[in-house]
Formats: sequence, structure tokens, C-alpha cells
Amino acid sequence: MSMINERTDRNLSLKDRLTHSFPIVWEQLDEAETAAVFEMGERYKDFITLSKTERLCAAEIIRTAESHGYLNMDVLPEGYKPKAGDKLYRVNRGKALVMIVVGKARLEEGMHIVGSHIDAPRLDLKPMPLYEESDMAFLKTHYYGGVKKYQWTSIPLALHGTARKENGELVEIRIGEDADDPVLFITDLLPHLSKDQVTKPLGEAITGEGLNVLAGSVPLPKGDSESAPASSEENHKDKVKLHLLKLLEARYGITERELVTAELEIVPAGEARDVGLDRGMISSYGHDDRVCAFASLEAILGIQNPEKTAIAYFTDKEEVGSMGNTGAESAFFETTMAELMLLQDGTYHDLMLRRALAKTEVLSADVSAGYDPNYSEAYDKRNSGMMGRGLEIMKYTGVRGKSGSSDANGEFFDKVTRLFEANHVCWQVGELGKVDQGGGGTIAYILANKGAEVIDCGVPVLSMHAPYEVISKADLYMAAKGYMAFLNR
Repeated sequence: MSMINERTDRNLSLKDRLTHSFPIVWEQLDEAETAAVFEMGERYKDFITLSKTERLCAAEIIRTAESHGYLNMDVLPEGYKPKAGDKLYRVNRGKALVMIVVGKARLEEGMHIVGSHIDAPRLDLKPMPLYEESDMAFLKTHYYGGVKKYQWTSIPLALHGTARKENGELVEIRIGEDADDPVLFITDLLPHLSKDQVTKPLGEAITGEGLNVLAGSVPLPKGDSESAPASSEENHKDKVKLHLLKLLEARYGITERELVTAELEIVPAGEARDVGLDRGMISSYGHDDRVCAFASLEAILGIQNPEKTAIAYFTDKEEVGSMGNTGAESAFFETTMAELMLLQDGTYHDLMLRRALAKTEVLSADVSAGYDPNYSEAYDKRNSGMMGRGLEIMKYTGVRGKSGSSDANGEFFDKVTRLFEANHVCWQVGELGKVDQGGGGTIAYILANKGAEVIDCGVPVLSMHAPYEVISKADLYMAAKGYMAFLNR
């Protein structure tokens, strides 16, 4: 790759020597690396198509880790003592996990971590979701994360999740993804009757309680011996609902009782697809933040024998504040590191972990808002990530006066950028839109609060939090390359 880094060369023009710009990635690639970008894009499309929920994403990462020789920390042989180059993983309730490559240095000397999240905005089913109205069956939902509710109407939807049967068996539910599967649907009002709807503010035209998923319309067949209640009046009620329950029982062995405790998610149906005649971008559900999770996975799979322990941390619940026992606010990560220290040293005390975290460096691998010229009024163009210009670094996130942001130290910011340049990683800087326009946050503050050096560093996204988002294959490639350079030290 050709990249100008020698800015002190006196043969450069004054402008080239004193000013800085971020090049277009595609123009920096040779033929072999261009082919590598598209090859990674194909792997990523397969990955994200399979990763429609946090459970499915975790399962795919686990499968990949095991195929590359990673050992499950919860089933290590008795007397195991980690040594440099060992590859370990640990799972948190099937929704979060860490992958670890043990370094040459003791853990107390610090770690290099790339942390992403594998949950995404969606619609969760309520505990009593299924009801019948006007001879149609619907599913009640409660949206998860920051969504524009109107975007979820009139698109094909799929149902994913798990339910536990009376005998304790966990059943995986998947409807709407296979070519011969039915899809689900949330209706919208036709333009001919929407006089009142279109005069409402955009955020109020579709309500949260109105996100009811159309799930069926055919009543139980006549003469079904199990369908006839005692009274003739009851005989005509909820036949469509009963038909759906019978279908669920036949396919999954569950009843309405099991739906109460099930974890079921409504997500957009279908596969990831290339965008553009040049196939340079990808449209999919869940780029936020599974694109950074995939780049993290690709990166750590390339790490063999680092100086410091390298970790890819895949966490849950970021879209709702990182709370709960599978979120980054939980004790899972610290407990895992404490147990690894105990395995490594044969002893452990709290100060060891505190010292380790104080010497740790972290990339908070989360997506950023790519500049969209269709909505230029929301961005500061000079300080926005551009599609196809590489991995985007954000010194801070937050809202208004940087509220809720860890705001990385300048020394660490510079260290990361110099590392990227030394490894020919195209990078750029950005903010989350104009000041006071809105804002958001990541998991960066959580490990920063423990003493680690942390900065946000991820892939720019168009239409973030929409059912279908868009990323550049070039930015994905540079994210994986940058994360690998960061971990491989």
C-alpha cells in the first residue's frame, strides 16, 4: 500500500508538509489488497446473515473460536497453567464472551483489548404477545434500543429466539429466514386515509404500542376435535390465535405458557446484500455493532504470540445502557481476568487486577455516523467520518457538552494514530454529528472508569439504527487491519 507518512520530507510542497487530509481507501490499495477487501466482505456477509440476534452472533463467534483451537475456560483440564500463545475463550450466558491470546508479559503488566457489542436495535416480544383481532393474529412487541418506529412498518420481518419447554429443553425458534419460510409484517396506513397521520411529528406517527406484528389469518380447520370449546359462543373466538398456537406446538413443542418466558426477537428478514453497481458497500441488519465485532474476530484470529495479552471482548446490552449481567457494566470481564491471573500466578489479590487495568489499552470498537450528504444539515462535514476513508476514531462521544463520554487522552489518541500509520492502516477522525444536534455513547467509559486508556474506534455507518444499515467494505477491511495492529504488540 502506498501511504505518505514522511511529512518532514523537505521535498514535499509546503501544503503537503503542513496540512493533513484523509485519503480514500480504494485509491491506496494495490490489486492484491483490493481483492482481500472483497474477500473479507463475502465472509462478513455470511457472518452477519447468521448473526441476527446476540445469541446467534455469540454462537457463531464461539464456533469460529473453537475451529481455531481456542479452549473454553470453563472446562480447562485440572492443573492447567496458561503460557504465552495460549488461546482461550469464555462465554457469559450465551450472549457475551471474551477471546484471549495469552501474552508473554504477566497480566499485571496490562492488556490490549478491542471491545465491541453484539446486540442491536430490534423489537422484543412481550411476555403475553399473541392475540387475535378482527380475524387476524398479532404479536405485541416492545422495542429495544433507539429505533425510528416508522421504519419497521411494511418490511419483511423474521422471528428469532429461544423458549424453554416444561422438561427444561431449550428450543431455538427461527421463522422468516429460509426461502420457503413465511415472513411477518407490521402494517402501515394507506396514503388515502392518512390525513391525520401525516400531520403528526415523524416520531409520533407510529407509536410503540402500535408496533403489532401481523402473524396469521387462517382459523383452525372446521371439525378440528381439539378446537371446540364448551359453548357455541366461545366456539367462534380466537380461532386464528389457536391455529397459530397449534402450529407452534407442532413445530417447536411449545404452548402459550412457554411464550411467557421465551426470549423472542423480531428482526428484519433476509440476507446481507451488496450495495451499488460497484459492490463497494453492504446493506444488512445489525451493522451496529456486529461489523466491529466481526472485525475484532478477524483481528484476534491473526494474533499468535503477543507481548501483552490480547483480548477481543464481545458484550451485550450496549443499546440499552450496558446494564445487566451480560452487559459491559457486569462483573463478567473482571471476574474472568481475575481467574486468569489466578491460573497464571497461583495467587490473586484485588490490587493485581487494578494494576493490570491501569496499564491496559482499549479500543472501544463501535460504529460511528458516516457523513450522509442527503442530510448534511445534521453533520459538521470537517469533523465527520466519510464512507470509504477508513477506520474512524472518535476522541469522545456523549451529548451536548460531551456528557456521558470518557473523552480519550490526547497522548493515547496520538499513540493509536501513529500505530495505525506504521501499519499502513487508513484512518480518519469524526464526531457524532453537529454539537447539540443529538449524540450517543459506547462502552468506552466503562473500562476507562477502571483506569484503562480507551478510545472509540469503529466503522462509519449510513442509516444507523435503521432496519437495514450500510457500511463500506473498505472501512471494514481497515477496521480489521487496525484492530490486528493494536492487539499484536
